[in-house]
Order: sequence, then C-alpha cells, then structure tokens
Amino acid sequence: MQLIAPANRRTGFRDADGMAVASFVLGLLGLLVLNVLLGPIAIVLAGTALWRGTARRGRALLGLGLGVADLLVLAAFVQADHTISWSL
Repeated sequence: MQLIAPANRRTGFRDADGMAVASFVLGLLGLLVLNVLLGPIAIVLAGTALWRGTARRGRALLGLGLGVADLLVLAAFVQADHTISWSL
C-alpha cells in the first residue's frame, strides 16, 4: 500500500488551472446574480491561481477583473438605490 502520491503526478498545477477557470465562471455569474458573494470569491480564486503559477494566466486575470467588476456593479447599485437588497 502506497500512502504518497506518485512523483509524476502534478496536482498543484491542475488545481491552479481549475481555480483560474472557476474564478472566471464565478466572476461572470456574479455580474448577473449574487455579486456580493461571487465577486470576492472570484478575486480570491484568481489571486490564488496566479500565486500558484497557473498555466491559464489569462483566464485567471479575466476572473480577477470580473470579480472587481462585480464589486463595482454592487457599489453602483448601492449608490443608486441606497440599499444592498433588490427592491421594486
């Protein structure tokens, strides 16, 4: 029984690539719904993916930009409506 991962397996890079894609998808979804939650998550995932040296650097940068855009959209809604909730 082997308790350690084989040396040829590179899970760290694959995890960072998944984080880059997830940050992009969450940032894109955050523009539509739940930007107060999905924006910061996209920013953290993109930063972690970039810090780990992802091969999908462009996707991580897009996720970072979309996460920031989510928070800017939230700030614009708060400024216009003076509330975080959706009101009719």
